[in-house]
Amino acid sequence: MTKFPLLGLLVGKAAPLGPRGALSGIAKVPVADSLTLSETGFDGDVQGDPIRHGGPEKAVHHYPFDHYPDWTEGLGPHPLLSRPGAFGENLSTTGLKENAVAIGDVFELGTAIVEVSQGRQPCWKLNERFGTAAMARAVQSTGRTGWYYRVLQPGIVTPEDRLTLVERRSPEWTVARIWRAFYIDPLNRAELSGIAALERLANGWRTHASRRLETNSVEDWNKRLTGMG
Repeated sequence: MTKFPLLGLLVGKAAPLGPRGALSGIAKVPVADSLTLSETGFDGDVQGDPIRHGGPEKAVHHYPFDHYPDWTEGLGPHPLLSRPGAFGENLSTTGLKENAVAIGDVFELGTAIVEVSQGRQPCWKLNERFGTAAMARAVQSTGRTGWYYRVLQPGIVTPEDRLTLVERRSPEWTVARIWRAFYIDPLNRAELSGIAALERLANGWRTHASRRLETNSVEDWNKRLTGMG
């Protein structure tokens, strides 16, 4: 079984973010003690916009620390990139990225069991977080998005725990493959058909794929990426 030690276990309270003062839980901090993980996330982790963030299909956010050097190279030195937590992640590891993680991958995490449910769709709050107007668009265009888990079995997680891969249900459908279908080749009907039928993928993403097949058009990303419009 493949195991990945945690570099960070993080949670955050909802607080005003950036010049707009939008309520957000993106500013997460590492914890030193154990946390309870339920079907809706870690104890003490709060979302400022529970309609678009959190919930059972986005209970836990994982972002690879492997990407931080790439962001530093592109953005220059930035205080947020000195430690895990810059992207609002709950879990930080190395050795596990979007091209290797697939929808339906099941991991043990402490006494909990989690399953990869979808990639992250970046939103404009990343722009506010980094003080960079195009940050959300850069996360989307690079594919360095991270991913979410649903919780199959609640449990207790400590900062010393490891993610242990125990089952792969659709290994061909990596997070990177779905990202490419959504954002790089967005009207590839064969890929969209596969995504719409992917049982372990979050329903919202399957609906996006089905809608594109029906309309032969791509939804407008501008409001999500900029907060305008």
